[in-house]
Amino acid sequence: MTTISPLAKLCAAGILGVVLLLSLDPVSAVVALVFELSLLPWAGVPARRLLRILTPLLIAAPFAGLSGLLYGRDEGDVVLVVGPWNISKGEVALAVTITLRILAVALPAVVLFATTDPTDLADGLAQLWKFPARFVIGALAAIRMLGLMRQDWQMLRLARRARGVADGGGPIAALGRLGNQAMALLTIAVRRGSLLATAMEARAFDAPIQRTWARVATFTPRDAWFVVGAAGIATIAVMMAVMTGAWNFVIS
Repeated sequence: MTTISPLAKLCAAGILGVVLLLSLDPVSAVVALVFELSLLPWAGVPARRLLRILTPLLIAAPFAGLSGLLYGRDEGDVVLVVGPWNISKGEVALAVTITLRILAVALPAVVLFATTDPTDLADGLAQLWKFPARFVIGALAAIRMLGLMRQDWQMLRLARRARGVADGGGPIAALGRLGNQAMALLTIAVRRGSLLATAMEARAFDAPIQRTWARVATFTPRDAWFVVGAAGIATIAVMMAVMTGAWNFVIS
């Protein structure tokens, strides 16, 4: 998976996402998920890292489904009464459908971009899709700064703990300390961003001349077949939903 062009991954994730968002039915989501899960062993990501990457998605998807369970339209018999909520079969089906659809849409995007080098993506966007070099390089620099921000957050936390200002006071005080630490991180980020912008300007990153690139971005037939495969998965998912009568076009 790491040898696939980042632009091919972007196209594949976009095709699957757009097609799966056209309908609100469980069949197409399940079919797409089956294909996606069957391809995970070939993603080129160790199982432990893959689990760590997918953990936020696995937590967020059920919570999104919970909103449909509690606030969806009442349809069918009531199966559960929880306080002021009368949960019907229709709301349960909606919650399951939302959860499955979020997983089916987000899973390929998360996995594909976890195997993508931001520099390769920037090279492809600027060289093949002709995005403005200034925009691409600036976005790449911002992405590279995210790792430093995480390190800064850890160092701030350790420094405050060493000074004895990171413990005690209850949850209200903890929220106050969190806000102070976030403000300190923001100050550091602004200063570093200003220095980075000055350094990039001094090195003529904004020069009005034809830019050269250290690595040449390519889009091979293998990348094209990867995109075709994603389109095939989306087509099969839609066909299965239509054949079973579950297709529910959201735009009407």
